[in-house]
Amino acid sequence: MSTSRVVVGLSGGVDSAVSAWLLKQQGHEVVGLFMKNWEDDDDSEYCSSRQDWIDAACVADVIGIDIEHVNFAAEYKDRVFATFLKEYQSGRTPNPDVLCNAEIKFKAFLDHAMRLGADRIATGHYARVRHNPVLDQVELLKGLDPLKDQSYFLHRLNQAQLAKTLFPVGELPKTEVRRLAAEIKLPNATKKDSTGICFIGERPFREFLGRYLANQPGLIKDDRGRVLGEHVGLSFYTLGQRKGLGIGGVKERGAVRGGGEHDPWFVAHKDLARNVLYVVQGHDHPWLQATTLSASDTSWVAGSPPSAGSSGLLSAKTRYRQSDATCELSAGEDATSMRLVFPVAQWAVTPGQSAVLYDGDVCLGGGVIHACNAPTPR
Repeated sequence: MSTSRVVVGLSGGVDSAVSAWLLKQQGHEVVGLFMKNWEDDDDSEYCSSRQDWIDAACVADVIGIDIEHVNFAAEYKDRVFATFLKEYQSGRTPNPDVLCNAEIKFKAFLDHAMRLGADRIATGHYARVRHNPVLDQVELLKGLDPLKDQSYFLHRLNQAQLAKTLFPVGELPKTEVRRLAAEIKLPNATKKDSTGICFIGERPFREFLGRYLANQPGLIKDDRGRVLGEHVGLSFYTLGQRKGLGIGGVKERGAVRGGGEHDPWFVAHKDLARNVLYVVQGHDHPWLQATTLSASDTSWVAGSPPSAGSSGLLSAKTRYRQSDATCELSAGEDATSMRLVFPVAQWAVTPGQSAVLYDGDVCLGGGVIHACNAPTPR
């Protein structure tokens, strides 16, 4: 690889820090860029952006590179957060990290880096990019560490974005990244990985969402139509949710479909028209199983979808922490939709989440789930 000017997104975490160090070791001219994407309650106990900036600046000092602080909060609120709220208001469960990557980290950040004279950008994502000479295309591949692979969150990136992007730690296991960070004495070598939605941080999710969405309490019912309690608003629940239902003490007489009388309860359906939250008992309840799904707003890394009907050759994830599931791709109603058929039922397929398609290690793209064939109340 020829050396070039690379602008690295330094988040304050260890992955981006090691990415910057690796690129400098390879002889690239490296510049760090810290993105501030959220300003509301920035001084609260839950928001870590101030400490993240300090950590990123310290990393840049140790590595010996310049770093710039850029505020993308306005773009984030307009392109990501507005969609996030709209989806929750509609009863769906969005994945803002997918949209943040497509709209901020690989659009606003990429544009800014190009204005700085960058040849490429780099981030600390666990993924890989390679050029396929036969197809003359750039491919997005899973990171080599199966426990850290983040290609799911990057599936909306296009050819132009990927052609300008490097993922230095995508070839490494997380343990090696930590080892390198300690060896070169990076100040954040043992820093805890960030989890959850970036702008919510460690704060209670329901409390945060309640600032922006109105509560409309309603009934909680089971699959027999029996009232078990009251929910605080359908927007505050997601399919498959087990905790925070407020019905842990409910005891039923005898077993119910999919579970026994002491099995946990899970959210299985949200009836928006009647404002009813349906819950079922048992992880394997039929209402939590789907063999087909339809998705819209599809985005394909190659610029066009793979051939439909590739049964047994493709696989998909319907949520991030999920093993690949063999599936068949069918044509959707139009060019921006798709339908997936699974030989093995998938658990808690959730509208608003992303269905991401793979051919082995190659991430092909995906779409936003809007329906599935799991049974629902009549």
